[in-house]
Amino acid sequence: MDNEFVKVPEKDKTLSPGKLFYNWFAANIGIMGFVYGAIIVSYHLSFWQSVTASLIGALTFAIPGWVAMIGQREGVTTFKMSRATFGTHGNKIPNFMAWLNMVGWLAVNVITGTLLFSAMLKTIHVPQTGFTKFICLVVFAGLVFLSGIFKEDTLAKIQTWLSWIFGGLTLVMLIMFLMNANWGEAFAMKPGSWVTGWLPAVAFIAAGSSISWSMAAADWGAYVHPNTKPSATFWNTTLGAATPLFILMAGGVLLSTISPSLASASDPYQVMYGVIPGWFGFLYFLVAAGGIIPQCLVSFRSARINLSTIGIEVSQKRSLILHAVIIILISIYVLFISGDFLSNFELFLNFLGICLASWVAIFLVDSVIYRKNGYDVKLMEPNSSVHYNWPGIISWIIATIFGFLFTSNAAYRGPFAHGIFENNSSLAVFVSGIAAIIVMFIKSSDKQED
Repeated sequence: MDNEFVKVPEKDKTLSPGKLFYNWFAANIGIMGFVYGAIIVSYHLSFWQSVTASLIGALTFAIPGWVAMIGQREGVTTFKMSRATFGTHGNKIPNFMAWLNMVGWLAVNVITGTLLFSAMLKTIHVPQTGFTKFICLVVFAGLVFLSGIFKEDTLAKIQTWLSWIFGGLTLVMLIMFLMNANWGEAFAMKPGSWVTGWLPAVAFIAAGSSISWSMAAADWGAYVHPNTKPSATFWNTTLGAATPLFILMAGGVLLSTISPSLASASDPYQVMYGVIPGWFGFLYFLVAAGGIIPQCLVSFRSARINLSTIGIEVSQKRSLILHAVIIILISIYVLFISGDFLSNFELFLNFLGICLASWVAIFLVDSVIYRKNGYDVKLMEPNSSVHYNWPGIISWIIATIFGFLFTSNAAYRGPFAHGIFENNSSLAVFVSGIAAIIVMFIKSSDKQED
């Protein structure tokens, strides 16, 4: 098989470090970062503990940075490289999990964007009916699916413009929040436990951001210009994502001093809307909805790549239609039939987070131990003779089981979910990743002895 079927063609490697930075910046400029900051405070931390948790949590984007750097070196997208780690058939399970994760996030973002778009129209006195909400869904989803026809270089340019536009507007909104923040109350916040409060807060951020984004990192890194230094790919991915996320979360920490209910609100955007001046209402919802679009662009693109890597060969047009139908149906169900999707979906993402944390840990350890001299293209071909790479598969199964043993949420409680793991489901994601690393090193040492 021609290497071009595995590797990205040289002519398509057009992304500069700057474009890579803007891609990740735009994908993390979403207003949900404010809510993340308020959730950090709900772990009963002091102001400085909350800020450091925000910083360390944001810097876990070094994980996607590392994956992106490997993707650039090999010129191969994420789950094609993962075939070498798990085998062509063994790779399909984590690949399918990644696809579910991307489609799920797409659905959540489209639903949220639709609600924000509808609320934006309300500020200019457009009647709120089922029909107007449906129109909002069609318009917002249409903007997302339109991205499916663009190439990587065009998408990167779109991401750059969205970064400047919505980044600037979000900065204005952040300044408004800071002006209204109760600084005295912020500095008076009592310190909490570093083990049962601060650590789970960091784990929550990582589980909800960097670990989930890891599967898309090499999908962009593979398209970076080959003359780019690997360190530039690493830092532009890491800091491009971490910078806006940290700033927004720090703002959310302060915002919680004005609206303590923000972390537990069923509609946090309405809570934030009550903090800003009425005249800024239209722009507020525009910023909130617009900031979601870049996240959708990255998720939608990687969902298409993952579907193809699983072995479901469809044209770009059919892939676009398939994903559009799935996401629209989910959105219609949530918006017009069910009212309790988001809480259930958070549980779904928690379960997927455990699977993906163990996957990325195994992928990186495998790269360090076995791929020092690069990946063998034959192992990444869909017709590779290595169907199952058992060290990777067994490590993933064991690590994932460990994660479920320690997880605790509204739907499921593992037998070891006590102490710091009780009611801290995000920590199970860390357990899964650490278990994967340990098992991989044990398996590698056994292989060397043999």
